[in-house]
Amino acid sequence: MKDNRGVVMNTIKNIFCIGRNYVEHVHELGNVVPEEPVVFTKPSHSLFMADGQRLTLPSDEGDVHYEAELVLKLGRDYEAGISVDDIVSEMTVGLDLTLRDVQSRLKEKGQPWLLAKGFTNAAVLGKFVPFTSEKDCEKKNFTLHINDELVQEGDIKKMIFPLARQIEFLGEKLGLKKGDIIFTGTPEGVGPLREKDSLLLSWGDEALGKTQVSFK
Repeated sequence: MKDNRGVVMNTIKNIFCIGRNYVEHVHELGNVVPEEPVVFTKPSHSLFMADGQRLTLPSDEGDVHYEAELVLKLGRDYEAGISVDDIVSEMTVGLDLTLRDVQSRLKEKGQPWLLAKGFTNAAVLGKFVPFTSEKDCEKKNFTLHINDELVQEGDIKKMIFPLARQIEFLGEKLGLKKGDIIFTGTPEGVGPLREKDSLLLSWGDEALGKTQVSFK
């Protein structure tokens, strides 16, 4: 796959993200546990495929934090009452990258997070694999290793808002269509990336994505 960005942008439509969806992550950033899903979006040109190519990030915007997440891809349009198993066709593990210093300034001003969440290469995706069922997903964890060290491990059973609630909320409030993807939230353990960090995204024992960080 030589032109991963082109391939992804031709198949993926909207990028929806759920924030603050694991209690320990909410606590580590000093936030309040939400009563309904916290939603933000990323532009499609922020997509990056972690298939071995170098991940280039801005060097003049402060810390860039990694946030590993289960990512769902929809195989059909949303309709009221549809199940997770019926609407989700594929899944992967991805990174919701965040300009943390920028986000902190935006939050202080009460402004949207887009500048902190939508920069080039801010939506990192591993290889998509077939989604079998929500029950199967509960049997494995997703992980992020940096330089061979485990830094994040996510168990979807610990989500504040489970997959069905996320899909229902997004579908009713914003609409969901075939080709949309959902970043479903990150567990605790987020932190800053460094030059030449080697990243490995895995689902259970299966490696879905790898890349090396470069700042410019």
